[in-house]
Order: sequence, then C-alpha cells, then structure tokens
Amino acid sequence: MPEQLQSIVANLRSFGPRRLAMLGGIAALVIAIVGVASVYLNRPAYETLYVGLERSDVNQIGMVLGEAGIGFDVASDGTTVLVPAGSTAQARMLLAEKGLPTSANAGYELFDNVGSLGLTSFMQQVTRVRALEGEIARTIQSITGIKAARVHIVMSERANFRRDEQKPSASVVIRAASMDADKSAMSIRHLVAAAVPGLDAERVTVLDSSGNLLASGDDPSNSSAARSIGVERTVETQIEDNIRRALSAYLGPDNFRASVKADVNTDSRQTEETIFDPESRVERSVQVVRANENSNQKQSSTPATVEQNLPDAEAGGATDGPQSTSESDRKEEITNYEMNSKRIATVSNGYSVTKMSIAVVVNQQRLAAILGKDATPEAITARVADIQKMVTSATGFDEKRGDLINVSAVEFIDGLDGEIIESPGMLASVGQHAGTLINAAAFIVVVFLVAFFGLRPMAAALSGSSAAPALPTFAGPSFEEMQRALPNADGMASFEEEPAALSDHRPHAMDDLRNKLRPAPQDRLARMVDINEERTALILRKWAGNEVAA
Repeated sequence: MPEQLQSIVANLRSFGPRRLAMLGGIAALVIAIVGVASVYLNRPAYETLYVGLERSDVNQIGMVLGEAGIGFDVASDGTTVLVPAGSTAQARMLLAEKGLPTSANAGYELFDNVGSLGLTSFMQQVTRVRALEGEIARTIQSITGIKAARVHIVMSERANFRRDEQKPSASVVIRAASMDADKSAMSIRHLVAAAVPGLDAERVTVLDSSGNLLASGDDPSNSSAARSIGVERTVETQIEDNIRRALSAYLGPDNFRASVKADVNTDSRQTEETIFDPESRVERSVQVVRANENSNQKQSSTPATVEQNLPDAEAGGATDGPQSTSESDRKEEITNYEMNSKRIATVSNGYSVTKMSIAVVVNQQRLAAILGKDATPEAITARVADIQKMVTSATGFDEKRGDLINVSAVEFIDGLDGEIIESPGMLASVGQHAGTLINAAAFIVVVFLVAFFGLRPMAAALSGSSAAPALPTFAGPSFEEMQRALPNADGMASFEEEPAALSDHRPHAMDDLRNKLRPAPQDRLARMVDINEERTALILRKWAGNEVAA
C-alpha cells in the first residue's frame, strides 16, 4: 500500500472502535439526509389532470396511471388528480381509452344502464335530458380556458289544455381559468342553442362560478348599433390595408402611418319598380264588328171634322200621312296590344359609405433619402402630391361625396416604428424560475446545516476534547524542529528514545500521533539541505566544532 494510505489506515486505527462507529454513523446519517433532501426538493412539478372527481374515479385513475408508469398525486381535497408537467396529454388519452372518469358529467352512456322493463315515458325523458346536459358540458369543457361546466336544460312541454307551447330554455355555469369568460359566453350560448331542438340563443343564460352574469337575453352583438360599429371598423380596416399595400413597397412599412374614418349607412332599404317599354308591343287580339240597318216608315191619318162627332154619321175616308226611309251601315274594329313590362323589387341589407376622411403621414427623412441630392422642399412637396394621388386611387376617394384627404411629410420619432413588444423584465424571469431557485436554495441550506451541525460535533467527539483541533494536521516539521532533530554532541540517543518518554512533555494525543509519523533523522537532514544548504552547512560546522572541543 502507498504511504498515504498506510498513514490514513494508521490514523483510523488510532481512533478506536467506538470513534470509528460514531464516524460511520454520522457519515451514513449525513448521506441519507442529503439524499432525501435532494430527491424531495428536485421532484418534478405537477399540473392538474382532473378536478371535482369522486372517490371511486380517483382510485380507478390511480390504478391505471400506476400500471402505465405515470407518476401522479392527489390534492388535499381528495377530488383533484395531479400528474407531472408534460404528461397531461398522455394521461388523458390513456384514461379516455379506459372510459375514465365515469362520474363527471355523464352523457349518453346513461342509457347503457337503463333497463327496458318498468321504464316510464317520464323516466325516459329525464334520462334523455340528463344525457344531453352531460354531452354539452363535456363539449364546453373542451374550450380553452374552461375548467368546469354545468348545464341545465328545460325542454318544451305540450299540454292538452294549453294554447301556447312552452319554449325550451337553458342555463350554463362555467368556471374559467382566465379572464376570457366574457368572450367565451357568447360562443357557449350559440353552442347550446344549436344542440337543443327549438332553443334560441336569447333564451340561454351563462354565469360564472362566482355568480356573475356573463350573457342573458338578447344578443348585444346583433343590435343595430353594434352592427353599424362593426361595419365601420371593417370598412376602415380594409381601406387602411389598401393604403398599406400601395405604399409599403415604395416607402417601407415603418415610414408612413394611415388613419381612416368612414361614415357608413347601414339602413335597410326595399325598392319596387315597374318599367313599361312602349316600343316593344305585340298584338294580343283583334275584334271587328260590322252592322247594316234599313228602315221604311209610312203613316196615314183621318182628318178631324164635325161629322166625326155626329151620331150615326159615316166616317170620312182616310188620307195619306208622312213617309220616311232610313239606312245605316256601321263597322267597328278593336285591336289589343301586349306591352313589355319589367318589375324590379330590391331589398338591401348592406351598407353604403356616405363620407370618408383619410389622413396619411409620411416620414420626411425617408423621402429625403429617396430623392438624394435633389431633396429640396419643392421636390418633397411634389413627391407628397404623387403619394396623395396614389392614396386617392387606392381608397376610392370621391370628392362629390364630400370625402377629405390629407397627406403630410413629417419627422418621425425614433423608437415608435411598429408595435412595441415589451420584453419580460427581471421580476418576470425570476417568477418563471421561482420554483427551481427555491429548490436549489433549500438544497444548499440543507447541505450547509448538515455539514455545520454534523461534521463539527463529529470532529469534537473524535478528538475527545473540546480544545483539540478538529482534524489532525500532517504538516511537515519547521526549520527549528529540523534543527533540533539533528544529531548533537550527545550522539543519536535522543532519536532512539521511545514515544512514551516523549509523552511526558507532549501529553496530547495528536502530539503522540505526530511523533509516530516523524520521519527518520537522515530524511529530515536531507530535507533541511534542500531547504537551505548554507544554513545546514553552518549547523554542521558548529556541531563538528562542539564535538572536537569535547
């Protein structure tokens, strides 16, 4: 064995069995504490897999995850299952294959346990409504940011003595993980309305877990005011995009800004128009009537005399009266024409732009760079006029409509080009790695405490005295010790003495150990010569002189 190993073995043997047992026990305890602390503090972070589970589902999920080798943990409430970060998708796919969890929002699987005997129509209807509620709740929970959902549906009922049919309605309670619950409420209303027959979105009420009303009654997005504002924003955005496409290739996307204000008329209009074309006529029917009449009239009359009034008198002879003859011929022709007509009925639910205001600012430095040496104020003004013509063509500017346009060249402020994206600060970075930093700091503190409160008592116990040094020192002898170790006038007797004789002057245990490990006089002399040859020679001369004098 090498000398270093021999010295270490000799030191350990000098401690004794009791001290060696204490040293081994303390070393094992320190290693165990450090190992347990490192495993506990460096365990993986967990994230939520499912919440609001029943005890039976928690037990089944634990068995399935344990068989698959996926670590899991159960929260203190006993209804939440946690898995290591990054294993959520794998765990959910595995549980979906096993049909777990089964107790949360039961859907159409309710019909698997329904028997065919002894089931009334009312029970069938209730089971159908429960299944529909569970399926809709599952779909809502699949939306990003929605942790849990509960759906209540009231179906329409028909009664014999009821005139008006009751319309279905629904209420939804959600628990969202973020502040986007208001945006998701409108989508949830339309989802529920589309899944229930005869249900309108206006009859769906959405609340959050805190009791705040998110959506109810008429949809505000379908109001005329909201529609007008939405149309205006769409028109303004389209016009700004047209300006951006026209100027980006010439000036660059960061060297101009455009702002558009459009007045839009979204009133509904209905127009009916009938047009007749007299030039395009067609004979539809012709009617001809002809009439020919001849008439002769002759009258005779008896003259009025006295004889006519005498009795038994004979009447006188009749005389001829006036005569008339008439003849008529009539011809009537009626022609009916079909006129070409066109009937137009127009219903307009669109919009029309009544007025538009456009403002464009251009970076003056960019124009000067484009013009180069010819960048005079007149040249810049002329180039701005060209840009205004381009903007006029790209936006559909109409001066008769009262549109306004203004293009100006100004100096841009540095640092405002594009959208400013703030980088995460120091606090945000520290917050992201807070868990890792806390684990590392706790591990370092545990190691320090174990070393400070474990190694020091161990060294004190091994030394046997509170005043003894913690560890034996194996430093080499000093120059004075080496000088004293050299042979003197009395010969080599001092080097042949037993360690027990020296123990009277050095009663300390560490001194005994140091005496045992002291090298031979020849080795010490050789080392002294290597350190300082002149002084060694001087000591040898003095020793030789003392020996001669003696």
